Formats: sequence, C-alpha cells, structure tokens
Amino acid sequence: MRSILIKAFIGCLVLLLSLTQIISAQNPVSINGTVREKGSGNVMPGVTVAVKGSNTGAITGSGGAFTLRTTHAFPLTLVFSYVGFKTEEQQISSATDKVAIELSSTEILGQEVVVAASRTQESILQSPVSIEKLDTRALKASPAPSYYDALANLKGVEMSTQSLTFKSVNTRGFNSNGNTRVLQLNDGMDNQAPGLNFAVGNMVGIPEVDLDNMELIPGAASALYGPNALNGILLMNSKNPFQYQGLSALVKTGFLNDAGRSTATTGYYDVSVRYAHAFSDKVAFKLNVGYLQAKDWQAYDHRDQSLANGHTLENGTRANNEGYNGVNVYGDENTVNMYTGLKPSLMPQMIALSQQLGGALTPDQLYNAILPPQNMSNVTRTGYNEADVVDYTTKNLKLNAALHYRLTTNLEAILQGSYGSGTTVYTGADRYSLKNFNMGQYKVELKSPDFYVRLYTTQERAGDSYAGGTLASGINEAWKTSQQWYTEYFGTYGLAAGNLFKTTFTNNLGQGIPAAFAAAQAAVQSQQANFIGAARTNADKGRLIPGTPEFDAAADKVKNKPIPGDASGVGAKFTDKTNLYQAEFMYNFHNLIHFAEILVGGNYRRYALNSEKTLFAVDDNGDEFRINEYGGYVQVMKKLIDDHVKLTGSLRYDKNMNFKGQFSPRLSAVYTFLGTHNIRASYQTGFRIPHNQDQYIDLVTPQAHLIGGLPFLRERYGLDKGPVFSLQSVQAGAPKQYVFREFLPERIQAYEIGYKAVIAKQLLVDAYIYKNDFKNMNGTQVLVQPTADPTKNNIFSIPVSATEVVHSWGWALGLDYSLPLNFTAGGNISYNELTNEKDLGSFMTMYNTPKVRYSLNFGNRNIANSNFAFNILWKWQESFIWQSSFVGPNLNAAGLSEIPAYGTLDAMVSKFFPKAKTTVKLGAANILNKKYVQSWGNPTVGMQGYISIGYNL
Repeated sequence: MRSILIKAFIGCLVLLLSLTQIISAQNPVSINGTVREKGSGNVMPGVTVAVKGSNTGAITGSGGAFTLRTTHAFPLTLVFSYVGFKTEEQQISSATDKVAIELSSTEILGQEVVVAASRTQESILQSPVSIEKLDTRALKASPAPSYYDALANLKGVEMSTQSLTFKSVNTRGFNSNGNTRVLQLNDGMDNQAPGLNFAVGNMVGIPEVDLDNMELIPGAASALYGPNALNGILLMNSKNPFQYQGLSALVKTGFLNDAGRSTATTGYYDVSVRYAHAFSDKVAFKLNVGYLQAKDWQAYDHRDQSLANGHTLENGTRANNEGYNGVNVYGDENTVNMYTGLKPSLMPQMIALSQQLGGALTPDQLYNAILPPQNMSNVTRTGYNEADVVDYTTKNLKLNAALHYRLTTNLEAILQGSYGSGTTVYTGADRYSLKNFNMGQYKVELKSPDFYVRLYTTQERAGDSYAGGTLASGINEAWKTSQQWYTEYFGTYGLAAGNLFKTTFTNNLGQGIPAAFAAAQAAVQSQQANFIGAARTNADKGRLIPGTPEFDAAADKVKNKPIPGDASGVGAKFTDKTNLYQAEFMYNFHNLIHFAEILVGGNYRRYALNSEKTLFAVDDNGDEFRINEYGGYVQVMKKLIDDHVKLTGSLRYDKNMNFKGQFSPRLSAVYTFLGTHNIRASYQTGFRIPHNQDQYIDLVTPQAHLIGGLPFLRERYGLDKGPVFSLQSVQAGAPKQYVFREFLPERIQAYEIGYKAVIAKQLLVDAYIYKNDFKNMNGTQVLVQPTADPTKNNIFSIPVSATEVVHSWGWALGLDYSLPLNFTAGGNISYNELTNEKDLGSFMTMYNTPKVRYSLNFGNRNIANSNFAFNILWKWQESFIWQSSFVGPNLNAAGLSEIPAYGTLDAMVSKFFPKAKTTVKLGAANILNKKYVQSWGNPTVGMQGYISIGYNL
C-alpha cells in the first residue's frame, strides 16, 4: 500500500508538471496597483488582491504595490482583503486601468467567515454550532508564546501540558493526556500518531510563519468529520503560496523559569522561515522550516501516592515510609508486604534461632515477634527521580513544502509534504520520552470552491522513544534483581532483629519465658526504624548513581531493548512504525441544485500496524493487523423566511471492520433577527472508535499484562473460560467472577442552544448551554486470573465499555467589546459538570475538568495609529480531581488526586515597522510566575518570557 501511494504521489507530480504543456490558455496580462491605509495614507504590505470568482491573486509588497497576472476576461472585479480591515472591491475594465485603493481599519466584530461548522463558508454569527476562530491578526495580538498556546485562551478550552511542545487540547469534559476525543486536522490531514494514537499538533504541525488560521468546534462533530470528533475538532490551515508570497521569518528567544527545576532559568530558541513564490498565475510553491530548542519544564512531584503504612499523600517520604511511591519517582512502584514477603526468606533463620533457644519458642512465634507493626510493613525499592531517566533536552524540527498548480481559475491541484521530528515528553500510563520521534504527512489534493478529492498518508516512527518509568525499573533490575534485593533487605532486617531478640530473651530468661518474650519483643520494636534503615542501606549498597558511567551504561541497555524486554532484562524502548492511509472527497451541489445547498462526502481509511511485534497482537500468521474504516455523509441546508431561518440536516455513516456501523445525524436551526442577532439550536450524535492500542495492544509490563478489548484477545489468554475476577472484588476480600460485555465505540447525544450577536457594532456576545449523554464510555478494568501456583496470579488490564449512561452539561459566555481609539476588552467564562458520577460505581469516567474557568483581556492593536500594540490577559480555573492510569490506584479510589486551582497573567507589547515589514514583540506567559500543573504527574509550569522579531508576517 505504501509503495502504491508513493508511486501515485510521484505520478501526480509528473502529471501536474506536464499540464503546463498540455493546458492551453490565453496569454496572461498584468494588472498593477497600490494599496494604502485610509486616513494615515501609509502603504499596506501583505494585502491580498484576488480576482473575484477565481483563485487568481497576489500580495502587496513592502511599498504597498502589487502585480497580478491573470487570464480572466475583462471586465473583472478585484477584491482587496486584509485581516482587521474592511474588504473592498474595484471593477477593472482593462489591464491599463489605474488601481489605487484605500482600506479602512475596522474593529467591527463578528465579521469572520468560518468553514469547519458546515464544511462550507458561512458567517461565524450564523454558524449552526459553537465555533471559535483565531486568524493571523488575533494571533499577533495574543500574548501567548505560540499559536497552540493561544488556544487555551478560548472559552471552554482545556489544555494539558505534558511538556513544552506536547500539549493536549480538549473541550467539554473528559480531558486526558494525548486526548483522543478531539480530532485535529492540519490542512485536512488527521494529526494523530496512528500507532501511539495521540494528536501531535504542536510537535508535528504547521510552522508559525505558515499558519493562516485555526477553527475550533467544541463538542461533538462526528456528523461531518466522522470517528473521534467526539468532544470537538480543531482545524489548522496553512497559507496559500499564491496569496502569501515572498520571504517571511520569525525569530523568537526567551527563557523558562521555575525554581523547582534542576536549573531554575534556561533559555529557549524558536526560528521559522517561509518562502513562497508564484512563477505565474498557475504555478506556485512554498517551503517552510521551523526549529525549536529548549530545556523543558520538569515534573518533580515527590509526594507519596502509595498511601502505604498509614502515610498520606503529603507527609509520606522515602525517609519515613518504606512503602513510598513518589508521583514523579520511578522504579518504586511494586510493593512487597513484610508479613507475606518476609516469611520465606526468614524461616530458615527462625528455625535456627528456635533451636538455639532450646525450643522455648517455635519458629512462627519468633517470626511474629520480630515483625514490624502494620504501619511499617510495606516495602518498595528505591527509585529514581524523573530528571534522572527522562530527556529534557527538547528539540523540534518542522519541514513543509507544497506545490500548487491551477488547472483553471477555480481548480487547484496540490502536492504537499510535512515532516516533523524531535524530542519531548508525553504522559500516559507512564512518562514517555519521545526521543528522535518523527512523523511525516504527505498529500495529493484536487480542490475547487465546490469540491475536493484528497489522498494522504501519515508515517509514524517512534525513533528512540522509551518509557521513563519502565527505564527506572529496568535500571534497578539490571543492577540487582528485585528477588535478590528483597532477599538482602529482609535478610538484613531479620538477622539484626533476630540477634537483638535472642540477646534480650536470653538475658531476661531468669524472669520466665513470658517475661523474657515480652522484653525481647519490646526491644525489637524499639529498634524497628534502625533495623529497617539498615536493611535498605545494605540492599542499596552499590546502587547505580545517576550521572556515572555505570548508570549510563545500564540505562542505554534498557533504552535500546524493545518493551517489554526478554530473559536478559527489561526493555523500555518503543518500536512503532505504523502508517495511516486515507482517501476522501466532498462535493457541494449548490451550482447544480438550487432549492437547497446539498453536499456529500466520504472517506476510506487504513491503519497498517507495525511495532515489530512488540506492542500489538499478531494474527494466526504472525503478522500485525491492518484496520480498515470507511464512511460517508450528506448535508442539506435551506434558508427560509427571507434568509432569517437557516435549517441544516446532516447524516453520516461509518464502519470500522471490528465494530458495527455507526450512524451520526445532526439537526440544527439558526434564527437571525435584527440583522446581527442569531439564536441557534442543535441536536447531534458523535462517536469514537476505540483507538488502535485499545483494540490490539498485547504488552506485558511490570504492573500488568495490557491487552486490547477485542474478543479474540480475551480468548487467547483464556479470560473467557477460566475463573477471572475484578481487582476491586479481590481487594474487598470477596472475589467475584467478572462478566464481560461487548466492547463498543463510545457514543454521545449532544444538545445545544446558543446565542451570538453583535450589538451596536461594538459588543460581541456569544453564549451557549449544552447537555451531553455518553453511552459505552471506554474505561480500564484490572482483572485477576488465578494460576496453578496459589501464590501467583496473572494480572490483566483491559479496556471495557461502561454499562451506565454518563451525563454532563455546561454553559459558556463570551463578551468582546470594541472601545474607542482601537482599545478592546473582553472575557469569557465556562462551566462544565459531570452530573451522575455517584451512580457510576467503581467505573472511572476520567472527567478531569474544572467546573469553572474564565479569562479577561484588555488591549489595543494599534495605539493612536502608532503601530504600537499591547495585550494583557488573566485566566483562572478552579481545582478538580484528575483520574488516569498514571495516578496511583489508591488515590484514584479515594479521589485524592487533586489539581489545584491556579491563575496566570500573560502580557505582551509589540511595535510594527511598516517600511521594514518587521514586528518586534516582547511578552511573557505567567508573568507573575505562579507555578501550576494542569494534570496529574505532568510538569510544573512557571514563567515563559520571550522576545520575537517577525518579518513579513
């Protein structure tokens, strides 16, 4: 399949280049002119000049002048547009006409045109569902360090920061790291890593200088976009080389500061360059390069999430709790209880001691006498801090190239390739160091205003990526196996405690055996802390120390061995070379059918799993699986009552080879009154097909055997036949046979009512209220399978579907006010709530969302027409509970994994120099340096300051 696609890509390239010789057209003529700003008279570089009704266009240069070459017949109309200015049109009767036009700056709100909501252009005010848009002007005014960070300032948007370049976007609850419930598209291509299943939008995406706009739909969008658009969809669109030509560059540098890091303040560097050129009005190309380097944010939460030996999250430490399991300390996860683990190794000593005492006490009496109290009985190995095992040297390279060919004025062919690579950190069930991770996306597309046909592939390569927690365990095991370590630990403890008991018992034997026993037991108890300390010191003698050659050698050995390892030792490396192939189309019949606007579309998708048989299950022939999906949709839109009412109905059907087909309808209505007031209502369903790991993973980890939820994997390991119990029932002391139900795609029924209006051309109001009902929500179940050895059980972790319907609701309000003299003020607030959590029993919904989040902003995009701008933004969110597989099971059960409330202040000031086409920007995120975390186990984020110089943006 891959070779076929590559051949098709090359064939299309040859065809497009040949078309320059095949397609005949009249000789193009040139139209020249200038564009200035009304009032100031300043020339305006970067203005888009287009021939109305075609794709022909140009961009004004540094002096505001343009030259547009066209074959369009005269008379024609030129359209002049620039973000933040009123669009103007001018009719041209011949190429010799003098073109000199002035554009008026405007802060009139609600003028944006969006595409994502209906797959066709429409006013953002009349969108049938909630939608947010960030264009280049809004991004220039944002104080956020990057365009991806700016998403967090939109109403209802949640963000989970796992590292500087790996952040997950979510809306309306059920947040997660590497969120799979929000679909992200880069120029129409799904941005998920097809094997590891997370979206990598800010690591492998569009370089900042090439980003045109972003559109975000919060909530379900499956009716038009299919699987995985369950909680929302984010469309990121790059600049067309016909419209944005010439050289552009952005150089950004600054610092990251957080007192808890190994080095509190470190620099970072971010450079991106774009060059685009149109050889004629038919052929254009663009090239992009972006590179970022920094020392990343660090995760250093050393609180004790074991809750062992009577300790709490806050007061447990390695010094006072032998069962310590730090949040960001790894290799200390597995616990052995001294009441059960100690006896086999100590009984020979106890038998000998009993004989030395002349049989006055039995071995069991001696064993029980030297045991520590229950609050000291759980023991874990000494672990390593995250900074010892994770690579914080963040690097990110982005490359992008595209060739555009206009077959006609309304038909454009595109060949595009995007490649990203780098090193960063990601949080899942472990903290994963994505080292030298790379992914490529390659596209062939034919599109016009009425249709498109698109073929693309996503090629994922995990590089040298590894699991940090598994690495720490592997280093411990490479140095000294846990069996040996615990034997030494218990042996040291037993010898010291036994000798003291023997001496004290013998010295007090004259008072009688009961008195001697009591005295000896009291002596041992008084020295318990010393015995335990000596046991750990002895067992840890010679332990590998981070930074030494011995430690590095052991770490390299574990990092270079694929998960889960083999008889020679633990492996932590991810081997993943999974590919995605997709073909899709859309056609709008509005020029052929006039009673309503009707569009249809469809797609076919194939995943080719390839982990070199380390992560995924294999079939009967020993091959990893291929997953096929297809889907199609139809949408009908009709305007009534003099265009005051817009009705839209959509229906989509999708089929994955492992699950039943899914229908996804959407019905919506928009009522427009008083020109700019709009009330909307919608009902829609959405769904999410379990991702590839939830379907096919087959991986043994130190904690459990992870298997997918498909029936053949249960059968492969006998879970459907022999006795198997839920972990909850085993922990409760009443093992209960687990009953499997069908593993199903998640489904949502979503209801929304909204209001959006521009009042007096100055105030934009956007409000909505929604209700969501989730069915078959996917979660994780830990199962215990007994074996022939009564002291050993098989532990499985398997994805399952909830039997209960999960209900949530929320609302949001956004206000943006355009003040005199170009000043702006605004804010938004959102509320999200899970309403029936108490009815769901032990099922973890992983809602992971604060109830209240708000932001406030104040700024000016052009102070007194001086080309100075500033923006100040404050955002806050309340505390909430985070549930995930990374959280310790005891914390999950107790609901103690709280993410504290936090607020941040961001600010920027910029100056634009028109003649030099250069913008200088100085800003900072979290300028008050109030450090925060956004999800459990993730890094602490401090202040990020920056200065940037942008040319021709």
